[in-house]
Amino acid sequence: MAIVAGIDVGTQSTKVLLYDTETKNIIAESQAPHQLITGEDGLSEQKAHWWIEAIEECFLVIDEKLTSRIEAIGVSGQQHGFVPLGDQGEVLYNVKLWNDTSTATECEELTSCAGGEASLLEQEGNLILPGYTASKILWFKKNHKELYDKMKYILLPHDYINYYLTGNVAMEYGDASGTALLDIRTRTWSKRLLRCIDNERTLEDALPPLIEAHHSVGTIRPEIAQKLRISPTAIVSSGGGDNMMGAIGTGTVRDGTLTVSLGTSGTMYGASDTPLIDKEGYLAAFCSSSGTYLPLLCTMNCTVASEVTRSLFDLGVKEFDAIAHEAPIGSEGVVMLPYFTGERTPNYPRGKGSLMGFTLENMTMRNINRSALESALFGLRLGLESFENLGYTATEIRLIGGGAKSKVWRQMASDIFNLPVVIPTVSESAALGAALQAYWALKPELSIGEIVDQHVVLDERARYTPHKESVEKYHAAYATYKRYVDAVEPLFK
Repeated sequence: MAIVAGIDVGTQSTKVLLYDTETKNIIAESQAPHQLITGEDGLSEQKAHWWIEAIEECFLVIDEKLTSRIEAIGVSGQQHGFVPLGDQGEVLYNVKLWNDTSTATECEELTSCAGGEASLLEQEGNLILPGYTASKILWFKKNHKELYDKMKYILLPHDYINYYLTGNVAMEYGDASGTALLDIRTRTWSKRLLRCIDNERTLEDALPPLIEAHHSVGTIRPEIAQKLRISPTAIVSSGGGDNMMGAIGTGTVRDGTLTVSLGTSGTMYGASDTPLIDKEGYLAAFCSSSGTYLPLLCTMNCTVASEVTRSLFDLGVKEFDAIAHEAPIGSEGVVMLPYFTGERTPNYPRGKGSLMGFTLENMTMRNINRSALESALFGLRLGLESFENLGYTATEIRLIGGGAKSKVWRQMASDIFNLPVVIPTVSESAALGAALQAYWALKPELSIGEIVDQHVVLDERARYTPHKESVEKYHAAYATYKRYVDAVEPLFK
């Protein structure tokens, strides 16, 4: 059996874990933080070299006796980020991240060029939203033409890490589908959308070759192996976006299971053997990094809502949860719309955080606290309704992310979604998923289903079931929330 490594390059930090496939244990973990460049217009960027520095820091604090035994590495990266490379492999500009909403105008231009939202859903299967990569490329062309003209490759964050490790450029279908440039039915690049970005240049030449999920990108470069103290024969798997890797790390590789991640962003996704195209535009029709499809809803503000509210009242996590728990379901009519960084679902790129429904009696700390928790889950319930409308029958929720540590949020999720909620034993699901995909690259004779059955464990002691009375109360509170969401569309669209 092999030791495999998972690297998760997230928004706030890079995490590395080493997994022993024989003992089925994580044998080492490390983490290093990132900086963030932000601006009032929705700007959110990072320097690519920050990721490399964080990876090196993570590996160098792990015992060389362990790192030297690594046989395969998998990389999970924050989705949608745009890494433009020059012909010498240099990064030409800051990486615009998934939560950068400064390209709303470019989204509108590309959507208009494509004939509107209905045409996009009919032909490519996805809308062009500010989080996705397509509009970032057009923004780069418009604002930094001299650098754009030097661009040889368009990479995503995890592709860039793969390039750093192996010297090879490639892209797998899951992360590629999050660019909004892939026709997800045919799994080929959309030539018409590429022409909408640039009708003078064959932009397809800048996109790396697409590889299957179980394939290897290559072997680690000798100089990188020496620097990270890794075996020079270690291979690097195709990798994928953080949600795609999270799906593997939670065992969401078959129809029926949904994973919900309560992190900086909130996500809900499920495995599907066929593409699920949501004509309402709430669910993204992504490919998975395990060979199938991964319909997904993403909200840009999840734990952000509770964090800014905690900061407002200067509360610790446990104190915040306790005060929120004192308020009744529905927060006595107080509703938070947590669009602090704009919003992707619903598509409100100009959104702002809002508190609504105040009366002389209900404007209390406990109601505001609870409304922050409720709003994050109500936003994800929009996605659950879309899954149901498309005929997807969910049987349980696998809850991950920082918010999953809150017992208040766990029961709240079960009641709001009206589904059992269970917590995986490994909280770093994206890093574990990357490690398990690396193991798949070593053992392609196994199916990904067989691998997750053997290595993904759920904590049955942390299983929550819906309370009927609470389900009914949340249903009424959700209806109120939806009315406010619809009412602000003219302000935030």
